[in-house]
Amino acid sequence: MALKATIYKAAVNIADMDRHFYHDANLTLAQHPSETEQRMMLRLLAWICHADERLAFTRGLCADDEPELWLHNDHNGVELWIELGLPDEKRLKKASSQAREVVLYAYGERAARVWWQQQQDKAASLRNLTVRFLPDAALGQLASLAARTMTLQATLQEGTIWLSDAAHSLELQFEHWQTPER
Repeated sequence: MALKATIYKAAVNIADMDRHFYHDANLTLAQHPSETEQRMMLRLLAWICHADERLAFTRGLCADDEPELWLHNDHNGVELWIELGLPDEKRLKKASSQAREVVLYAYGERAARVWWQQQQDKAASLRNLTVRFLPDAALGQLASLAARTMTLQATLQEGTIWLSDAAHSLELQFEHWQTPER
């Protein structure tokens, strides 16, 4: 018998001061049987960082041809493609050619730093690619907020994310490994 996904519900209140975007969302996340809570919470954090009414979770680990999250424009073109982990160069090139903007959230301290040393020069040629890294300690703190039913408050300002629930409050910052010139 195949294992089923674990369903999480998140009510999120977002105040993104940089974009002047304020939004309440009720999200449903399916944690794949092979996915850790840390990875699932990083997906949620990525959604919070790019919050938009049209930003959607995809089939994720179940689909090789889709990112973790994406945002389509009115003509069904991909505006934003969000990846998690340490994808190969071919996947990043595909994403870069299909979307206006690509954001990669890297994690897994030891492996990610080695991966970035190997991929940095290749990634530099992808002009629409942003690479962000969340250190293991911050990822562990983020995972501590995981609950089957979550109510979260997120405030984003100048690269800092304050995330809280009824019992915990976190301050998170990504390391920015690559940011496209605008």
